This record gives sequence, structure tokens and C-alpha cells, in this order.
Amino acid sequence: MAKVKSDPNYKVIAENRRARFDYAIEDDIECGLMLEGSEVKSLRLGGANIAESYAAVENGELWLVNSYIAPYKQAKTFGHEERRRRKLLVSRKELANLWNQTQRKGMTLVPLVIYFNHRGMAKLKIGIAKGKKNHDKRETAAKRDWSRQKSRLLKENG
Repeated sequence: MAKVKSDPNYKVIAENRRARFDYAIEDDIECGLMLEGSEVKSLRLGGANIAESYAAVENGELWLVNSYIAPYKQAKTFGHEERRRRKLLVSRKELANLWNQTQRKGMTLVPLVIYFNHRGMAKLKIGIAKGKKNHDKRETAAKRDWSRQKSRLLKENG
């Protein structure tokens, strides 16, 4: 079996951990981000938050709204706005598919994770999701607790 080397360029920057708890994710898609230079530098330092952000299809374009990228201190005169709308890059076919799915009842586009891929490019994974009700959230938590307890019991007996 060949050893898999960990890729030095691949790095997770920000993750939306609440997304899988609050939404039932049906499908996910990888998009590129249109960033300014100081935003990329800030992302390399790990200064980002996508917890309260969302993606939207508007005027035939895909946008990331309300995401936070920390200001880059060395970029004094050519800095960036921290919470500006950022354009997401997807193919026309994928954009049409996303638009069709968000028009269905209750479907939304939720950012899941921002990362640098193996080529060092900043990417965003968005999920096509349906909001969970409170009883669904409780059910998910109960399943998670039971699987933890089951693995603990198997470890003790095994």
C-alpha cells in the first residue's frame, strides 16, 4: 500500500460547523472565490469566518453574502472591506442547477468550508440544504449520542 503524503498546500481556513446541525445537506459543490490580494493574504493567516454567511443567486451570478475576512494589517492603503459581497465562480450549468434547486420550497445555499486546494487556490464548498425543524435537530443529536455510547460499549466489551 502506497503512503499518501499530506499536501502542504491543502489547508482548511474556516468551517461552518453549525451548518450540518441546522440544515439537512442534500448535495455540495465546490466554487472558486473572487478575492482581492489583501483578502488572500489574510486567508493564508487563517482570518475568516463563514458561520453567519449564506450564498445567493442574484442576476445570473452566485454571491457569498456576509462572510468575514479579517483585515490584513500590512495592506494599509489597499486593504479590503471585511464583510463585502464576494462573487463565487461556478460553471453556467452548475449555476442553473443551483438556481433551480433554490426555487424549490425550503432549499438554500449554505457555505460549509473555505480552504486552499492542492494547487493553493482558495475554494469554497457550498451545500444545497433544507432547514431542519427542532424535532429533526433533537433526533440528530440523539442518534449522535447513541452512536457515541455504542462505540464506548463496544470498546469496553471488546
